[in-house]
Amino acid sequence: MATTLDIARENANAQTILASAPQVVQPVPQAEEDKPTLIGLNREELAMALAEVGVPEKQRRMRASQLWYWLYVRGVADFSLMTNVAKDLRAKLAVAYTIARPEIVDEQISVDGTRKWLFRFPPRGAGRPVEVETVYIPEEGRGTLCVSSQVGCTLTCTFCHTGTQKLVRNLTAEEILSQILIARDRLGDFPDATTPQGVMVPSEGRLVTNIVMMGMGEPLYNFENVKKALLIASDGDGLALSKRRITLSTSGVVPEIFRTGDEIGCMLAISLHAVRDEDRDILVPINKKWNLEALLDACRNYPGLSNAKRITFEYVMLKDINDSNKDALELVRLLKGIPAKINLIPFNPWPGSQYGCSDWDRIEEFADIVNRAGYASPIRTPRGRDIFAACGQLKSASERMRKKDRDALAS
Repeated sequence: MATTLDIARENANAQTILASAPQVVQPVPQAEEDKPTLIGLNREELAMALAEVGVPEKQRRMRASQLWYWLYVRGVADFSLMTNVAKDLRAKLAVAYTIARPEIVDEQISVDGTRKWLFRFPPRGAGRPVEVETVYIPEEGRGTLCVSSQVGCTLTCTFCHTGTQKLVRNLTAEEILSQILIARDRLGDFPDATTPQGVMVPSEGRLVTNIVMMGMGEPLYNFENVKKALLIASDGDGLALSKRRITLSTSGVVPEIFRTGDEIGCMLAISLHAVRDEDRDILVPINKKWNLEALLDACRNYPGLSNAKRITFEYVMLKDINDSNKDALELVRLLKGIPAKINLIPFNPWPGSQYGCSDWDRIEEFADIVNRAGYASPIRTPRGRDIFAACGQLKSASERMRKKDRDALAS
């Protein structure tokens, strides 16, 4: 059974009304959710924010570096903790801006140690607050954070639970980064922080070692925000995640694939899942716009592609759909000449799905064929299935509840 924790929203920046002379009226700061945030701003934008609160031009670069350090190295969510920043500047920043974390609506813990968080963000044009799911997968030598890029999805991949939720809006760079920051908060992965007792994490080193843009949404349909967030996450003077430990997964938005390698420089994963256009048109409908030939041509031209920087091809194993020996041989043929590895993913069921998972013997025989062809093809062991945190299972809890209510009314 998964353990569900109801977590009250932490208000790290509680308002304080200071005592003052009777004739002086102290300004009341804006509510945190109404303030612009400094999270997600690059250094130039931080300098502009400092200009807005009166920091002289000669000091802005230095002050921006200080903010960067506190936000991304120390992970603070309260201006008062920035001890090497002048008190009057901290006060001005607290009135004008926020660095508070978004709300954690729910946290679920799997029997295998996988954690799933439900985060709530402001409407920002959506009409109501929006929610996304983020997953942390602890393993012996690494801790992988699966990050969402959109609220919902437009792609309607038929094996994916997220694809049954309509797209509400893109996430901002701040909202993408916030998923990383909160995960590190909850795991005790910032300096001087303590990992809560009983939390499963790697035995040594950093607790969030890898980022995969494989959560809710298609990252390349939100390219600019994803790019901005990942460049901040990989900045050596901040969160300092190696670009070789950041993987962006796309279903095949061909025009943005080259830009991903050229402008972000991260590792690339392709949600392939079929080896013939007629099958992929059904499983991954974006294939009707950019077919296998166009997709694989874009992969061959991915900047920096080499045996040391291989593309990962994700392949979900669907019983009697794409799991025959003939499919395995065709997969080998398609990828010939592309430095690649193949992740075979046993299908993770979800309510209402029309598919079943391939039998284990079938998956192993499929894997043997691609391994003999020289591809590293580990069978990805399902993690977090009991809390719907595995590949293809993410969908915001609020959307599930609304659908449940609609179904109950309809019956």
